Amino acid sequence: MGYSDVYENWKSDPEAFWMEAAQEIDWMQAPSKALFDDAAPLYEWFADAKVNTCWNAVDRHVENGRGEQTAIIYDSPITHTKREISYVELRNRVANLAGALRAKGVEKGDRVIIYMPMVPEALEAMLACARLGAVHSVVFGGFAAHELAVRIDDAKPKCIIAASCGLEPGRVVHYKPLLDGAIEQSSHKPDFCVIFQREQEVAELVEGRDVNWHGFQYGVEPAECVPVEGNHPSYILYTSGTTGQPKGVIRHTAGQLVALNWTMKNLYNVDPGDVFWAASDVGWVVGHSYICYGPLIAGNTTIVFEGKPVGTPDAGTFWRVISEHKVKSFFTAPTAFRAVKRDDPTGEFVKKYDLSGLKAVYLAGERADPDTIKWAQDQLNVPVIDHWWQTETGWAIAANPLGIEELPVKLGSPSVPMPGYDVQILDEAGHEVADGDMGAIAIKLPLPPGTLPNLWNAEERYKKSYLDHFPGYYETGDAGYKDDDGYLYIMARTDDVINVAGHRLSTGGMEEVLASHPDVAECAVIGVSDKLKGQAPLGFLCLNAGTDRPHADIVKECVKLVRDQIGPVAAFKLACVVDRLPKTRSGKILRATMVKIADGETFKMPATIDDPAILDEIKDALQTLGFAKT
Repeated sequence: MGYSDVYENWKSDPEAFWMEAAQEIDWMQAPSKALFDDAAPLYEWFADAKVNTCWNAVDRHVENGRGEQTAIIYDSPITHTKREISYVELRNRVANLAGALRAKGVEKGDRVIIYMPMVPEALEAMLACARLGAVHSVVFGGFAAHELAVRIDDAKPKCIIAASCGLEPGRVVHYKPLLDGAIEQSSHKPDFCVIFQREQEVAELVEGRDVNWHGFQYGVEPAECVPVEGNHPSYILYTSGTTGQPKGVIRHTAGQLVALNWTMKNLYNVDPGDVFWAASDVGWVVGHSYICYGPLIAGNTTIVFEGKPVGTPDAGTFWRVISEHKVKSFFTAPTAFRAVKRDDPTGEFVKKYDLSGLKAVYLAGERADPDTIKWAQDQLNVPVIDHWWQTETGWAIAANPLGIEELPVKLGSPSVPMPGYDVQILDEAGHEVADGDMGAIAIKLPLPPGTLPNLWNAEERYKKSYLDHFPGYYETGDAGYKDDDGYLYIMARTDDVINVAGHRLSTGGMEEVLASHPDVAECAVIGVSDKLKGQAPLGFLCLNAGTDRPHADIVKECVKLVRDQIGPVAAFKLACVVDRLPKTRSGKILRATMVKIADGETFKMPATIDDPAILDEIKDALQTLGFAKT
């Protein structure tokens, strides 16, 4: 059966489609039906089932004779550590940790905040919560104390599980002082904190509040898996809200199990026992879905990687990990590939490793520009698949489902909608636009299993943020179009569409053109205020390593490129060369913040920013063009 048959099957009978997918899950009590729609536009899936995530991700593989298979490979070039944890070992470690948490009062429905770096213990903490039916909220390790405090006050955790430190190339990030500061600032206080002491930095424990990860597990009774309802929240994941108050995306247990399990074979084409690597972090949605839960539910081997695409030690790290651990499917962000390409444009490092086991590469997190995809295709000789999804959806809205059928790759498109997603392009009034016309991308309700059913304790905000603008639809906040083959093109966040003298133009389209310049490694385009035209596009260019041509020449060529390929209507005349772009830690470029700097507005430092110093560099560059006036 090809993609269009599978999609049609879903469309003609969604209930049967998802009930069939649900048969792959071990239920303590099977669901009576798939969709529960009595509270529409709020929907739930498999709500009356009883199930446990940890059982499905760990114990059942041990019961089914796969206990000796490796569940987790930990590879940390920063600490020069590699180790493997089998499914049976993982089960024992998770059951002990869960038992210790239970002995200190953590029960089903309690919240637990996890503040950890990329170590296997982070996954063990998530799974131990799932084992008890506690709701975890992973906060990216190293997040500022204030941001952590905001999340403590929203989730009201009974306990916080943290590490003493995180490690970046050349520096230790002191987690414990950040955690202490956050608890001091928050009005809600956790009953206790569990601290995983890393040898790189042993933290001071607060008497009576903090316990040692290993010590507090001594002599406890291991915990069994607690059955929870299908609509019991599995976790809360905070995504930055426009108001500065983070939005707590929640995930229901049963829908997450069914959807993630379905994707491992159908989308990523891996079978039980295959090695799957998502080079992300547990603090992000990719880390939840595809480092921890998805691969383990499907019986794969997952990789926990503590390192960077370049600099730990070089631009060959990805290829070393893939070749050493026999990775079959690899998932990363386009920004990581751009960093590798910038350091190794001709792929010298790729040639050093045997990548014959690698069957496909998946990109997500932001638009994958055609140039980056072409570079990866040329270097790796495997399908390079761009796919599109959001923290809110938890898995791909649009993709090229290699496990069903390998569809032709169209550069710049994440291909086609997945079963469960009826994707439509709407104009401001909520009417569908013609193929090829740009509009707001919306998904007809209900969203499929595994997506957000609501926000944590914020139903009105959920409706306002996602459902009110286009009644009957979920508003993605992205703009784009469909071609006549039904392929989707995501051009920009709705607020990255700029209005130049009445023409709606996508900054993504201009970035695509700039990225094709041979000296440009990475770029960003923003819309700045213009008295005459309302908005004007302005480009930031990062150059390839070793480029020594005059910057003015490169800027001139880039301006001409946009003029030639998009036309004079783009009014693209302004660009500057910068050393680096401000990004979140997951690799998204902070365009909205750059706009505020350019227009001289006050802005709030983004919580997710990787290196705040870059904003000053951007400001200096903008001032050379007459912007960012103080």
